[in-house]
Amino acid sequence: MATISAKLVKELREKTGAGMMDCKKALQETDGDIDAAADYLREKGIAKAAKKADRIAAEGLVHVASKGNDGVIVEINSETDFVARNEDFQQLVKDIADHILETKPENVEALNKSELDGQTVEEKMTEAVSKIGEKLTLRRFVLAEKTDNGAFGEYLHMGGRIGVLSVVDGTTDAEVAKGVAMHAAALNPKYVSSDQVPEEELNHEREILKQQALNEGKPENIVDKMVEGRMRKYLEDISIVNQPFVKDSDITVEKYLQNHDAKLVDFVRFEVGEGIEKREENFADEVMGQVNK
Repeated sequence: MATISAKLVKELREKTGAGMMDCKKALQETDGDIDAAADYLREKGIAKAAKKADRIAAEGLVHVASKGNDGVIVEINSETDFVARNEDFQQLVKDIADHILETKPENVEALNKSELDGQTVEEKMTEAVSKIGEKLTLRRFVLAEKTDNGAFGEYLHMGGRIGVLSVVDGTTDAEVAKGVAMHAAALNPKYVSSDQVPEEELNHEREILKQQALNEGKPENIVDKMVEGRMRKYLEDISIVNQPFVKDSDITVEKYLQNHDAKLVDFVRFEVGEGIEKREENFADEVMGQVNK
């Protein structure tokens, strides 16, 4: 086997855009022939995938699945909404969700290294990039557990733009849990109850509300009472059990659950692309830039 120098690896990397380890492996497989190694990477779909690595993948799908007492919510991103409607991509998302339930990896890194159908998940993603033609990113997942006396609420909105996995205890009725998941999808609460809100966040919000009241010209002797009233409203807005139930505003989510002898343990809400900075494209400026060159 030919000795593979760092210089040769660097040259192949610059030529194909593939990662260092992929380039080294390709050169080893082709006895140091850089052109053959480039073909090897293309055949594996690695070079094609690497060229897309600097693109922003902020579309995609959220999927929710469960098996027995285990549930999962996962987000995989694509560059365009068009690909999110692709049947191969949808199947990939479902397969990976099922794989997570089977293997229970600790994090995305461990998931990528795990084996699915004779390939690592990372290799499977690379293969999908080559086939579908867009950058794909396995962004995040959360595993959840329930008891034998509990239920998962699985809800997908807009075909997977928003997904929620809720966990309730006290009932095995999945429809009850799904009602909570639908509520979370609609109102986007941050916490189960006000008890979960960090003290730091409470103090920060209280100070903002106090300054607002003072700026409104309210007398200092009633500001504190105003702030506490507004804090109650703030906690209602971010705590799901305190919110009026989306299907029946006469009762809270907590009361809805109590009516079914149930209690909300936890919920996870994913929205596709949230927190990802999307590139703004101005095609008119781009065309004029080419004309003026």
